[in-house]
Amino acid sequence: MTTPRDLDQLAIIERRLLWLACWMVHNANHVRDNPEGLKVGGHQASSASIVSIVTALYFTALKPEDRVAVKPHASPVFHAMQYLMGKQTQEKLEAFRAFGGAQSYPSRTKDTDDVDFSTGSVGLGVGITAFASLVQDYIAAKKWNSRSIGRMVALVGDAELDEGNVYECLQEGWKHDLRNVWWIIDYNRQSLDGIVREGLWQRVERVFGTFGWDVVRLKHGALQRAAFDEPGGAALRDWIDDCPNDLYSVLTYKGGAAWRERLMDDIGDQGDVSALLERRSDGELGALMSNLGGHCLSTLTEAFAAVDHDRPVCFLAYTVKGWGTPLAGHKDNHGGFMTRAQMQEFQKTAGVPAGAEWDPMATVEEPAALQAFLEEVPFFRHGPRRFAAPRLDVPEIAPPAGEALSTQAAFGRILDDLAKSDSDLAGRIVTTSPDVTVSTGLSSWVNRRHLFAREAVADTFRSESVPSTQKWQFRPDGQHIELGIAEMNLFLLLGAAGLSHELFGERLLPIGTVYDPFVARGLDALNYACYQDARFMIVGTPAGVTLAPEGGAHQSIGTPLIGLAQDGLAAFEPAFADELAQIMDWALDYIQRDGAGDPDERTWLRDETGGSVYLRLSTHVIDQPGRRRDEAFRQGAIDGGYWMRPPGPNCEIVVAYQGVVAPEAIAAAGMLGEQHRDVGVLAVTSADRLNAGWTAAQRMRRRGKPGARSHVERLLGTLPPHCTIVSVIDGHPATLGWLGSVAGHRTVPLGVEHFGQSGRISDLYRHFGVDRATIVGAVLGTSAID
Repeated sequence: MTTPRDLDQLAIIERRLLWLACWMVHNANHVRDNPEGLKVGGHQASSASIVSIVTALYFTALKPEDRVAVKPHASPVFHAMQYLMGKQTQEKLEAFRAFGGAQSYPSRTKDTDDVDFSTGSVGLGVGITAFASLVQDYIAAKKWNSRSIGRMVALVGDAELDEGNVYECLQEGWKHDLRNVWWIIDYNRQSLDGIVREGLWQRVERVFGTFGWDVVRLKHGALQRAAFDEPGGAALRDWIDDCPNDLYSVLTYKGGAAWRERLMDDIGDQGDVSALLERRSDGELGALMSNLGGHCLSTLTEAFAAVDHDRPVCFLAYTVKGWGTPLAGHKDNHGGFMTRAQMQEFQKTAGVPAGAEWDPMATVEEPAALQAFLEEVPFFRHGPRRFAAPRLDVPEIAPPAGEALSTQAAFGRILDDLAKSDSDLAGRIVTTSPDVTVSTGLSSWVNRRHLFAREAVADTFRSESVPSTQKWQFRPDGQHIELGIAEMNLFLLLGAAGLSHELFGERLLPIGTVYDPFVARGLDALNYACYQDARFMIVGTPAGVTLAPEGGAHQSIGTPLIGLAQDGLAAFEPAFADELAQIMDWALDYIQRDGAGDPDERTWLRDETGGSVYLRLSTHVIDQPGRRRDEAFRQGAIDGGYWMRPPGPNCEIVVAYQGVVAPEAIAAAGMLGEQHRDVGVLAVTSADRLNAGWTAAQRMRRRGKPGARSHVERLLGTLPPHCTIVSVIDGHPATLGWLGSVAGHRTVPLGVEHFGQSGRISDLYRHFGVDRATIVGAVLGTSAID
């Protein structure tokens, strides 16, 4: 129970956080040296609108096991809070938005203070809290530990509700009986460019209510509610409730005298109302009208404390953007900040002496009392809240048998073999897919390892004796989380599950599958998950124009370039089952690594730090080579490439391929060999890793290590200068087009640059020029393209 003395301490904290957040931004824009003259920014008004919510939430409601996603533009308040608690340094705050300083938006990987979820891409920090709760339920159902269940909390800007992923997330949460989630909406009714539409609160309540959330509206603070009980108060309440958002903002900016004039004009001719207004000075009237629920500490603490269940709750907290500052209510305040003159007045009002701007206890009359209060705050009492989990041993993964296989089928068989085992690693794999579980090769895994649900659900088809190849059961020990068709949700779930070792202290090995062209539909969330350093494997399958009859809508073109460019994601496109087995064996360990140190001088990749993995697979069945065990193949498949057909000293042509076009490349090399004595075939399993190693080695040479040579430089370094490289891929040709730059060879890149169409694979290969005849023609100067 929050006592009056507690509320006094909370009010001090609130004022301290508001000052420090605003000063941090002011220092970055008006005090710190800025020779480039670029606006630094920092969102003083957005920070001010949420400062009361942050104060009430962190200092009264949260437990150490709770996790919070802070709205991006409240970063200064978050850093100020961490500074007040001794978990952030003054140097970092002085360097806010500068190199090495506190980040513009809370970041798990870039900030040194205690960030639970990175935010920045609007809406995604909101959604990941729901999936983190689902992951927490998954872990709890496995009974691996006895840690307390925490709430997953999102501090949400009202304009973030425009993001579509928020509503996709709500629907998925409803399907999975979401619980232990709070979303607290900072309803300041202003966005970047203006005022939000009237009546948004009604839509919010209806939408959240439809999906089973409790909605708690916090519109009026204690001062307003007390005034409503006075004679004339009912009329005042009606006026406030009917006031348009833009008018409320204007009057807030103009202040107490403007409030008085407008209220007297509208409702002041009634004696009771006039008396209510006259009993208050202009300053007191302005304070009354800005005393919305989201700025009233007693209202907020009571609302948070009143929740005694685990149902999801949406708090709709009315606030004033720029509250407590000269920017309050102005429509331009989102991207603006106080002028020097305004800051001088704000500093005077705050009572902060010159020279004490960074003093966390400035203006505090009883620092010892405040410090004693801070030391008892439950959320911060137990120190760091980021856990660790031991790495799991990866059993050797054998390639599946078969003279002809697709990589998608091989992936399914590898998982099925893991499902049959009783290894610790198999028990920690959790798979997920957006309603394409069957068509991406996960069926056998799910048949053996089942679907996850907190409560068992009967399979009616099975109980009614209807034959089905899918023997799927929903049960607490299930290891597959089935999602609806929403790729943003897929990557948010992978992001949450891929942080389980740090959030919940339990290692999960998340594997998600999706049709490869639809990787792009979840790209923002994929990037977001990688930015947080979440660890997972994403399998894009089927891929490319080899998904021939499906047509252009289902034929991916640019995804190899996504894999090449995405930070934190090692992208592979194996052609053969033995390559895939080798890569998966390595990948299941790689996603668990969290080391440091210098790069591996063999590849110049920082493999010890680990990351996530992307596999681009195909349904096209191709003949498999004989079983290969040599180290050049085994290590080359992981490093990104190996010689399928090594070049000789006078090599004239190299055919370099990635992925399922392997048979065309190998056949073309055979045809070229009839006219040219020396033709090499380079099997590229990862253009991403080859390219990353190459650029890393170049950086090391510039830094004084002249002997640095990457894997791709060693592969191509022995080719004579006159050698021509023809590269081919069922994807954009730029994926491999850079290979000639490694050692200065003429390169002819072949691939798919335009949307596909329906047809047979042979027709499409010929149409796009990735067939064997076109490969030969590219060397001989002829064309076989339709």
